[in-house]
Amino acid sequence: MNTARTLGATAVGLSALAVAHAAPVVSTFGPLRNRVMPRLSGRGRPDHIALTFDDGPDPRSTPHFLRLLAERQVQATFFLLGGEAHRSPGLVREIAAAGHEIGVHGWRHRPLLLRGPRATYDDLCRVRDTVAGLTGRPPALFRPPYGVMSTAAHVAARRLGLTPVLWTCWGEDWTARATPESVHRTVTADLDGGGTILLHDSDCTSAPEAWRSALGALPRILDTCEERGYRVGRLLDHGWPVRNAMYRPSGDYLDDLGVTRPA
Repeated sequence: MNTARTLGATAVGLSALAVAHAAPVVSTFGPLRNRVMPRLSGRGRPDHIALTFDDGPDPRSTPHFLRLLAERQVQATFFLLGGEAHRSPGLVREIAAAGHEIGVHGWRHRPLLLRGPRATYDDLCRVRDTVAGLTGRPPALFRPPYGVMSTAAHVAARRLGLTPVLWTCWGEDWTARATPESVHRTVTADLDGGGTILLHDSDCTSAPEAWRSALGALPRILDTCEERGYRVGRLLDHGWPVRNAMYRPSGDYLDDLGVTRPA
């Protein structure tokens, strides 16, 4: 009887831990997140739109986005995968040199919900250190693969000085059926002032050549933002608080004590 009770208590305890670990997954539901979790959604000042890209850098596709953004004089935030950054260090430096903001998206595009605290911390630490080593600036932002957070991810991000941020609208540009028209339509259907757009500059986790739908939609998305009176830029310019270090346009940042330090 005592053994049965012990096993039962252990099972209950493990179940409670599993529930606690997975509890943040509720933030994956976009409409709820946008309404009750504005900070996690990347909600910024009402006259601005944050433009973000995931899954790069990819030497086949990312340079096309960089050229288009340069032509339009728009800067964005790129959430990089550590494995891809390690393979294309020059492209990481090119993104940073163009004035774009760099965040991290994990080392590989794997669900963090399936990882424990140690594996989660090691993954984020590895990609953070890789990006910092390539750019000379520690990243301040983190976006989890698939937009799925866990308690371990929140804890690891806090320990590493990373602020999690998701999005308010996306283009569903990762599917084989996506077209420039569908991506533009999907993004702008939920677009409002202060929103954060998610697109992908790589197809490493998407349908082959899916990045072309995002690239084709991007000029029209920028035009729509301009027509609606929104400025488009980085999360850095979004009036959105970074947890531990708010970077300044000069390249310096303001630390937790309010002291300006070189990046």
